Amino acid sequence: MHCVICKHGKTQPGFTTVTLHRDGCVVIFKEVPADICQNCGEYYLSDDMTELLLQQAETAIASGAEVEIRRYAA
Repeated sequence: MHCVICKHGKTQPGFTTVTLHRDGCVVIFKEVPADICQNCGEYYLSDDMTELLLQQAETAIASGAEVEIRRYAA
């Protein structure tokens, strides 16, 4: 697919780091599968991946974490 941000690059499967912020909590997911623009580096997550990461972030926030770093595991 063509990147909707830079309009020039095409996306390729790869891995990225996703950082989520909410209510003073930062959750970082490393090595997340995504489609990544080869031109600008913008990443695109599938709907299922987005839902999974948001659920895991909610768990971290509920546990009282201020900063949490997780390596993505399928």
